[in-house]
Amino acid sequence: MFQWEVIKFHPKNFKEMKEFAMIYRSETMGEIKLTPEGTMAVSKEWENWMGGIAAQNKLVSPGMRLGNEGRMVKPGNVVTNGPYAEIKEIIGGLSIFRAESIEEASEWAKTCPILNAGGNVEVRDIIQMNG
Repeated sequence: MFQWEVIKFHPKNFKEMKEFAMIYRSETMGEIKLTPEGTMAVSKEWENWMGGIAAQNKLVSPGMRLGNEGRMVKPGNVVTNGPYAEIKEIIGGLSIFRAESIEEASEWAKTCPILNAGGNVEVRDIIQMNG
């Protein structure tokens, strides 16, 4: 499997950058069964897409792919199976990118491979917490 190397940001020609999360959603996440060749092709699409952003030193974290098992914990100690009982779309994972603006991050999202499978990408700014 491909291993991502997160490139350290070099402050040369520093422009104010913010971090953005891209949250990958789909109604069919985990339902599509691919052949081994199809799985390799999809993986290659994601590697190329993330690699292009990483080559610009703007990939903070390739993130993680989320599994299909989960629990939803609600007030009153109510625990239900599945984190998506109230929404149609499943969150499949997320990544963190560095960009000059949400518009720039949104342009990258327009080329995300999940769009080819009917999914969507939510782009959110990240607010750093002072600890």
